[in-house]
Amino acid sequence: MLTNERVQMNMYRWLFAKLPEMKLITLDLDSTVVTRNGQQEGACRGYNPGRRGRASHHPLLAFIADYRLVANFWLRPGNVYSSNNVLQFLESTLAHLEGKTVGLLRADSGFFDDAFLSALEVKHIPYIVAAKLTYPLQRKIYQVSNWWALKRGIEIGEIEYQAIGWKKARRIVVIRQSTEDREAPGKNLSLFPDDPSVKCWRYGAFVTDLALPKVEVWRTYRGRADAENRIKELKADFGLDAFNMQKFWATEAALSFAMLAYNLMSMFRQTVMRTSVQHTLSTLHGMVLALGGAWKNGSGKNHLLLSVPRKKRAWFCGLWANASGPP
Repeated sequence: MLTNERVQMNMYRWLFAKLPEMKLITLDLDSTVVTRNGQQEGACRGYNPGRRGRASHHPLLAFIADYRLVANFWLRPGNVYSSNNVLQFLESTLAHLEGKTVGLLRADSGFFDDAFLSALEVKHIPYIVAAKLTYPLQRKIYQVSNWWALKRGIEIGEIEYQAIGWKKARRIVVIRQSTEDREAPGKNLSLFPDDPSVKCWRYGAFVTDLALPKVEVWRTYRGRADAENRIKELKADFGLDAFNMQKFWATEAALSFAMLAYNLMSMFRQTVMRTSVQHTLSTLHGMVLALGGAWKNGSGKNHLLLSVPRKKRAWFCGLWANASGPP
């Protein structure tokens, strides 16, 4: 086992062992593009929608949605295909979650891969994964006639679909949203650019083994959007797009400890702050971290003297009480 992976596994297992109540979880898998300046190892030109043509890394991340924690992080070169190493990443993540049960796995279209889906089915892990709108899938979607209107401008349907190379057909839930009423998410059916019956719609599709009604599949998957917020926070406050060493594995090691820092702050917010608002690190810095203080030794005891304004003292004492009691 690689040194980085061994250290990460022990680190995550140690952390998750502190949360015995965390037994059944929702696991979100995602990838992101991190633009790099320079010629560091693994920084290559690849898919980079934000800064086309620039070198980047293309890491994989796993999040425990219920607890807003990072469960795994793998750095990848910027020129790898989106599904590169996703099966190995799954195995690594499950090793980190030793003793936990994944009740639902949600993932973006980079994980829309037969080997990956088959592995989930063998492990009896329920899943909803965004589908890539390949031309064969677009043809199948184009044939859907029994669309069900959720509300004006949003319709949903479903199909059974077996992609080339798949061993079996799987359930695909399809959502389409009108571009006439709103700025709709999703993609156009590029295979039929001039067909008036489809060009005013944008489509999304999700493969699942759940038996839920199709609208519930879509709504359940939408909860995965919080993973995007976690990635934005990792970039803004924890250096995901800043830590960059010359050596590839050194960069991964540094970012792995950034993930640990994020997890510790996330647990602090949930167990100590206990607010409905999830404050960012920069906000917490001003609220509770950047305080003047001094150690004082008296009567054989050490005392920590903190410079807390009088108006905040009762609230601040409440944080200490939260830290010493169950959440």
